[in-house]
Amino acid sequence: MASPPPGILILAAGLGRRYTRAGGVGNKLMSCHTGSDARPRPIFDICLHHAQASGLPLHIVLRPEAVALQAIARRYGASFSMLASEGMGHSIARGVRDTPAWSGWLIQPADMTHIRPGDYQRLAAALTRHSQARLYWQGAPGHPVAFSARWRDSLTALSGDVGAKSLLTPAELLVLEAHPGVLIDHDLPPSSAHSCAAQYRP
Repeated sequence: MASPPPGILILAAGLGRRYTRAGGVGNKLMSCHTGSDARPRPIFDICLHHAQASGLPLHIVLRPEAVALQAIARRYGASFSMLASEGMGHSIARGVRDTPAWSGWLIQPADMTHIRPGDYQRLAAALTRHSQARLYWQGAPGHPVAFSARWRDSLTALSGDVGAKSLLTPAELLVLEAHPGVLIDHDLPPSSAHSCAAQYRP
């Protein structure tokens, strides 16, 4: 019997404080951006679209009050955990605990819309030979970051805002050169961004 594949763990339970401090309004993951189909839609929708297109299992960690994000997750048929997260480590630990059948985890924040389906597939393939893998661009570390099941206990022991970076081990880590999009997030609101919450219907 074939072993189960690794899955994509998307972290969407943050409070987006940097975004709001910079003048962003509402939940940054509902901010409108143009996807690959040229249609304006929420950051979160674009992220899930690319992840689902990889063909890998998908699980999301969301805050209980994030009703609009939960609706989008359901539209994609994605499983999700609801957590009043205390930080990235707390979110990762919960997501890993809630996906016990997975053989590994490809972990990324939900505000990265330029990760391609093929990026996830490369990382999943890398986990058949290595216990850790990460996408880079010109020497800069990007996302997702991948861990095999060997790291399950360490991932579930994370807490607060101490993320999986603390577990990366040079002797174990496979570096995969990718493209600039593996570095691009939406922590700050662009001048043209606006919320899709009013008109978006998942």
